[in-house]
Amino acid sequence: MDAASLLTGLLLGALLATAITLGVVTLLARRRPEDAGLEPVHESLDHLHRLLAGMERARATAHGELREQMGTVGHASAQLKHETAALVTALRTPHVRGRWGEVQLRRVVEVAGLVEHCDFVKQPAGTNDEGAGVRPDLVVTLADGRQVIVDAKVPFTGYIEAVQATEESVRVQRVAMHARQLRTHVDALAARRYPTAFRPAAPFTVLFVPSDGFLMTALEAEPGLLEYGFSRDVVLATPSTLLALLRTVAYSWRQERLARDADQVLEVGRRLHARLGTLSGHLTRLGSALGATMTRFNETVGSYERSVLTAARRFDELGIAETPVPTPEPLEATVRTLRPAEPAYEEEETRDGTTG
Repeated sequence: MDAASLLTGLLLGALLATAITLGVVTLLARRRPEDAGLEPVHESLDHLHRLLAGMERARATAHGELREQMGTVGHASAQLKHETAALVTALRTPHVRGRWGEVQLRRVVEVAGLVEHCDFVKQPAGTNDEGAGVRPDLVVTLADGRQVIVDAKVPFTGYIEAVQATEESVRVQRVAMHARQLRTHVDALAARRYPTAFRPAAPFTVLFVPSDGFLMTALEAEPGLLEYGFSRDVVLATPSTLLALLRTVAYSWRQERLARDADQVLEVGRRLHARLGTLSGHLTRLGSALGATMTRFNETVGSYERSVLTAARRFDELGIAETPVPTPEPLEATVRTLRPAEPAYEEEETRDGTTG
């Protein structure tokens, strides 16, 4: 309820109360002398006059505030209309639409927290497999080096005209024109063959639609627009679907990298196992050679003691030598041979959880 209606209701209530008061006073005056009956009437009229004066001042104040508020609303509405017209005019320019698409894309990725995993390259130059030069709006590079081509300049002149249309027939025509513009842009992106110009890249091009309303309006006139884009290797993506797309692509490539790393680990393990086998053979042969060497050494010591030291001791007995000839000691050490791990040791390691 506004202030004017409230004041009108209060005024009507006051007039009704005055009429009732005057009626009661008239009845009382008929029963009393004339002077005694008129005094309450004067008091009631004075009170009513003061009440009406206060209500008039309150009404004037409220009316002034209401007029001021209406003036502020009118000014804000005119300013909003002017800025909306300027925005519509700006969005009709292709490079402004592309810039807006880039800003929307960056904001979406920042909100999702993917800035550390993604890198944006604005309008990089490349050459496709047909030798033609191409320059997409954005190339999103993921952490593993893979690239996703994004086109952010979406034509939506038909959408703007459909929103501004006042007649339903005109709106339907403009919506159909908007759908045709998107379809034509899909054909243009497919003809540029962006994925062949940037490797490694996803085998599709993302047509980024900065607002869900743009795509939903186009689907009203052409429901098969998404399937048509898929058949041309062009994915129409709004901010929400693009986030899901980037996460899915990043996850699939991460799984592929893990599988490739697993193959490399398997190959390294095979090489290490072969080299361990070769080293074990070397150690076995070295141990055998050391054992044979110690056997030969002990045999030589025995022959030395029996044949040579016996004659040398004769010199000691004759007092010719100043010091006796030392006697070499035979080697008693044994060479440890390589053998497989004992089953008990393996079972103990399994119980401890150190091996599988």
